[in-house]
Amino acid sequence: MPAKSGVRIGRIFGIPIYLHASWVIIFVLITLSLEGQFSHEHPQWTPAQHWTLGILTSLLFFGSVLFHELSHSVVAIHYKIPVVSITLFVFGGVARISREPSRPVQEFNIAIAGPLASFFLAGVFYGLARIFPYSEMLGALVNWLGWINLQLALFNLVPGFPLDGGRVFRSIVWGITKNFSRATRVAGTSGKLIAYALILFGVGYGLAGKGQWISGLWLAFIGWFLLTAAQESVAQVAIREALLGLRAADVMSHEIPTVPREISLEDYGAEVLRTGRRCHLVVTDDRLVGMMNVHTLNGVPRHEWAHTSVQAVMIPRDKILWASPEEPLLAVLERLLSADVNQMPVVTGTGDGTSHIVGMLTRDSILRVIQTRTELGTMPAS
Repeated sequence: MPAKSGVRIGRIFGIPIYLHASWVIIFVLITLSLEGQFSHEHPQWTPAQHWTLGILTSLLFFGSVLFHELSHSVVAIHYKIPVVSITLFVFGGVARISREPSRPVQEFNIAIAGPLASFFLAGVFYGLARIFPYSEMLGALVNWLGWINLQLALFNLVPGFPLDGGRVFRSIVWGITKNFSRATRVAGTSGKLIAYALILFGVGYGLAGKGQWISGLWLAFIGWFLLTAAQESVAQVAIREALLGLRAADVMSHEIPTVPREISLEDYGAEVLRTGRRCHLVVTDDRLVGMMNVHTLNGVPRHEWAHTSVQAVMIPRDKILWASPEEPLLAVLERLLSADVNQMPVVTGTGDGTSHIVGMLTRDSILRVIQTRTELGTMPAS
C-alpha cells in the first residue's frame, strides 16, 4: 500500500497519520457488530446507548491500533530510522519506515514493541473492568477492548512475515546467519505458508455451516493480504541485490533537459509540446537554479503564460531532491519512492559552494536496470 494513501488526520511525534478509504469499511462493520452484540447482551439499554457505545468502542479500538503502530515508530526513531507515515486501513494499521534496520537487534526491538504495546493495553482495559465493576456500559466497553487487544497481540506474534512475529523471526535468523537476504527469504517462506493456511482454513470454515461464511471470508482475505505482503518483501530483497554496488553515476543519463530561467511560460509550453519532455531543469551558466514541470505549468492560468517567466514559478533549487554521483542507487530509489517523485538531478559541488549538473536519474531508468540484472543473474567473477 502507498505510504501516503488516504486522508491525513494529523501528526503525532512528527509522524503524519493517514486514514485509508478502506478504513471506513471496517469501522462500519465493527460498529454494526458491536451494536448487535450489545443489543443481545444488554436488551435493557436504549438503542441510543447501543449505538453510542458501539461507535465509541470502535474508535477506541482504532486508537489501540494506532498506539500499536506508534510503539513500532518510537523505537524506530530511537534507532535514527525515519518514519514516513502511519496509515489506518481495512486490516488495521501500518507504520512505514524509510529504510530497513541495520542490525538484527534493531529489527527485533522495533517488531516486538507493537505486541508488547497491545499486551499493555489489554492489561489496562482489564484493570479498568476490575476497578469499576458496577458500571455495565464501561464494563462492556473495556472487556471487549481488553479481549481484542489481547487477540491483536497474539495474532501479530504469529511467525508469518510481515507480521510482527515474522519480523521477530527474521531478526533471529538474521542474527544466526549474518545474512539479511537469506533471513528475509526464510521469513517470507514462513509468511507464505501461514498465509496459505489462513486462506484454506477461512474457505473451509466459511463452507462448514450457516452463518460462518462472513468470518471465513474475512480470514481468507487476511491470508491473501499476508501472502501479497510476503511476496512483496521477498521481491524487495531481489531489488536490493540487483542494485548492490551500483551508484547514481552508473545509471544516470547524461542527456539533461534544461531551460533558461528567463523564458516565458508560453515558450516553455511550446518546448514541452515539441519534445514531449514533462520535466526540465532550470539553469544559469550550467548551474542548477530550479526545476520546472508540466504540473507546475498547469498551476498558472493560461492567460498569464505570455507575461510570466519560468523563474517566477519554478521549484527553487533548495526544494529539489538531488543525488550525488557517489550515492548508492538503492538509497536514491528509496528517496524517489518516499517523496513520490519520478526524477532526480545528479549534481556535484564545487569549492565555491555552487552545484553543477552532471546527470539525471529517473524511476524508469532504475527499474530497467533492476529488470536487466534480474534476468541476467549474478555475473561470474572474471
